[in-house]
Amino acid sequence: MPDTRVLVVDDEENLRRLLTKLLTQEGFGVEEAPDGEEGLAKYKAGKYDLVLLDLKMPKLDGLGVLRAVIEYDPDALVILITAFSTIDTAIQAIKLGAFDFVAKPFRHEELMIKVNQALERNRLVKENRALQDELMRTFKFEGIVGDSPKTRQVLQLAAAVAPTDATVLIYGETGTGKELLARSIHLQSPRNKGPFVVVNCGAIPETLLETELFGHEKGAFTSAVTSRIGKFERAQEGTIFLDEIGDMSTPMQVKVLRVLQERVIERVGGNKPIDVNARVIAATHKDLRRAIADGSFREDLYYRLSVVPIELPPLRERREDIQALAVHFVNKYAVAFQKRIKGFSPLALKKLRGHSWPGNVRELEYTIQRVVILAQGEVIGAEEIWLDEQSQSGPGFPKAFSLDEAERRHIGVVLRMTEWNLDEACKALGISKEELEAKIQAHRLKETG
Repeated sequence: MPDTRVLVVDDEENLRRLLTKLLTQEGFGVEEAPDGEEGLAKYKAGKYDLVLLDLKMPKLDGLGVLRAVIEYDPDALVILITAFSTIDTAIQAIKLGAFDFVAKPFRHEELMIKVNQALERNRLVKENRALQDELMRTFKFEGIVGDSPKTRQVLQLAAAVAPTDATVLIYGETGTGKELLARSIHLQSPRNKGPFVVVNCGAIPETLLETELFGHEKGAFTSAVTSRIGKFERAQEGTIFLDEIGDMSTPMQVKVLRVLQERVIERVGGNKPIDVNARVIAATHKDLRRAIADGSFREDLYYRLSVVPIELPPLRERREDIQALAVHFVNKYAVAFQKRIKGFSPLALKKLRGHSWPGNVRELEYTIQRVVILAQGEVIGAEEIWLDEQSQSGPGFPKAFSLDEAERRHIGVVLRMTEWNLDEACKALGISKEELEAKIQAHRLKETG
């Protein structure tokens, strides 16, 4: 305990000396301040584990010191010392961030119980933070950028669940990075040498989804001229990512529930059970609780999937990450398009931070990619950033368009810049050749266009 430092701030010399004596006898290192101003100055100049603070003092009272200390150090531990007549004010102080209060006259035992409780709480907080930091250091986020409190909370949870085999359900609006987070969890799991298989449950017609997931035997239907394994079998020893599982039909939900319960599948047209050993990570942009209430999603499947639920917040709720993401994307695309770009002007960053980003990280990435493609100088100015909300702000800006249209335009620009070299375009866009070919077909892009 000699390493534990306590600051006693009280204008009554006798009480200040008594507190110092009691704490010194308990083995604490103690310093004194006779008023609020000196107490605040000492706290900022030194490093203290606990502050014992009198509420009634001339010049700067206890509440004033408390506010300033908490603003300077949100983790500060403060115990108020107050008369019975100011108990209501002491309660107000707790709401402002004080740990507790002791009413005068107090018993020595009462004071030391509260001092030790405060220090124990502080020890647990530090230990927990150290464990979280260790998880953060060992968990590689594979392109997930941001250090806001909400992002750190998500990544700490992902880091904790990654080494396990638990089923994970990721919530988040479109474009928040659900697949990226799922892939990071897979890469940090013991299954990282196995495949990571993605199934977009909302993009595959219901009539084809069963075959896509479970495969089929030869002759199962007219066009089944050979047997074909499904995504669950492809994910053996790895991870299967069921994206937009909230769009899955109720009959298909029953079949997926059976896989989770029994760890076996049957191919369409077959009757032989096949063992599957794949971790399941699912994602949705829907409120599954509401879907359960209206009967469109099975409650038993929900509980099977959400062993560990993780919610990815939209970009508008973690604006602290916007600048880091913008810099990440500008560096990425400056290399891809061989542009010499140093960064953004202050007004450009302000403009990016002020946008609502309804399309989240995906919209931000498309925006920065477009900016880099068209950039002429080394520093990107605010006037070079086109945002949908500027559609009424005068000539030179495009009308608002959907994310689907934004993707079509971006891919078209990249293909023209690379002269339709698909390998180069894939490198610039950060997607596989198979994904690019599918997007070219979906957007009906042609080399002459």
